[in-house]
Amino acid sequence: MARYQVILAYDGTGFYGFQRQKKDAQSRTVQGVVEAALQRLGWQGPTLLFAGRTDTGVHATGQVIAFDLDWLHPLEALQAALNANLPPDVSVRAVGLAQPDFHPRYDALARRYRYRIFCEPVRNPLRERYAWRVWPSVEPERLWQATSWLPGEHDFAAFGTPPRAGGKTIRRVYRASWQEDLDGLTFEILANAFLYHMVRRLVHLLVVIGQGEQEPEAVCKCLEGTSPDLVKGLAPPQGLSLDEVIYRPELLA
Repeated sequence: MARYQVILAYDGTGFYGFQRQKKDAQSRTVQGVVEAALQRLGWQGPTLLFAGRTDTGVHATGQVIAFDLDWLHPLEALQAALNANLPPDVSVRAVGLAQPDFHPRYDALARRYRYRIFCEPVRNPLRERYAWRVWPSVEPERLWQATSWLPGEHDFAAFGTPPRAGGKTIRRVYRASWQEDLDGLTFEILANAFLYHMVRRLVHLLVVIGQGEQEPEAVCKCLEGTSPDLVKGLAPPQGLSLDEVIYRPELLA
């Protein structure tokens, strides 16, 4: 019996989030289809471990899961076997061995999320599957100015709720930036941890600022707790992707 670490990619469009639903076992979740694939390979565990609970419609290219399994073949064979039993909207990108006590959520040092937007006045069904169509257009310079307040340790209570009631809302952002290209604008943020809905609330406020409805200093006021009411919306899920979870190398065998 060994503990395996797996990096998953998935299109979240057809899933009711990542985590299996206790109250609605019939809802299609990423956890549910991965556990079903594992069971076909002889896995008998009660539940797999995972790094992040992505919402309905949110995508991933770097979700991390872990499980214990008796597997007598090479890692490449396990990857191929899992992918053969997974639906087309989920893929195992990498398989590795981990320490017996490795936990993808509690051992994570940082997570990196990406959010994509594009500015067009008329809906674009293909692009809108993986990005938020924004109109009126945003001014990139206003986005960059507002985003400059994010790096560092702050109280993000205005932007989300902790995983457990009464939990801390202070998070450290290592990097936050926007990149502009022919496909639109991409927001990338790397932090030690995230609150529930934190990235989507951040992006919504940043877009409002980019459209000129709020000043860039609104981000600072929210982080200081002086004007939390400025956070009034939630960016749609399809623009968001969990791209990377970072660990200490010694946790992986």
